[in-house]
Amino acid sequence: MTDRFAIGTNAAGTLVVLGLVAIVNFDVVARGVFNAPFLGAVEVVQFSMVLIVFLQLPDVVRVNRLTRSDGFLVVIGARHPRFAAALRHVIDSVSAVFMALIAIAIWPEFTDMFETKDYFGVPGVFTAPWWPIKLVIFLSAALCTLIFVIKVLRPAVRPELVRAPEHEDNQ
Repeated sequence: MTDRFAIGTNAAGTLVVLGLVAIVNFDVVARGVFNAPFLGAVEVVQFSMVLIVFLQLPDVVRVNRLTRSDGFLVVIGARHPRFAAALRHVIDSVSAVFMALIAIAIWPEFTDMFETKDYFGVPGVFTAPWWPIKLVIFLSAALCTLIFVIKVLRPAVRPELVRAPEHEDNQ
C-alpha cells in the first residue's frame, strides 16, 4: 500500500515539474514577445521546488535511490553480509526516526498556517498560502517514516549493485 502512495506522489511531483516547465516557458515568451513577464514566476518556482522534492522523496526512499554512500556497506557486505544487513537496518531505523521528527515538527506549522491563512509572495503581485507546502512536507515525511519502518521490519537482504543501462556491456 505504501508503494502505491509513493509511486502516486512521485507521479504528482512529475506533474509539478511539467507545470513548472510550462510556467517558465510562458514567462520567457511573455517577457521576450510581449514585454510583459509573469509576475510571480519566482514565487511559483520556489513553491514548486519544495513540492517536487517532497512529492518525489517517498518513491526515492522506496526504491533505495536516496543519496548516500553505500561503498562501506558494499565492501563489508562482501565479507560480512549479516553485519552489513544489520548496519543497513540501523541506518533505516535512524532514518525512520529523523523522518518522524520532521513530520512531528512540521505538523504544528501546518495547523498554524492553515488557521491563520498565512501566505508568501508579494501582496498585489502574487501570493499563495503556505499551508499546502507544509501539508506536503508532513505527508511526505510520514510516508517516508512508514517506508523506513517497513524496511526495518523486513528480513535483511543483500541489495545488488545498481548499474545504469548505459553502462551495460553490449554483447
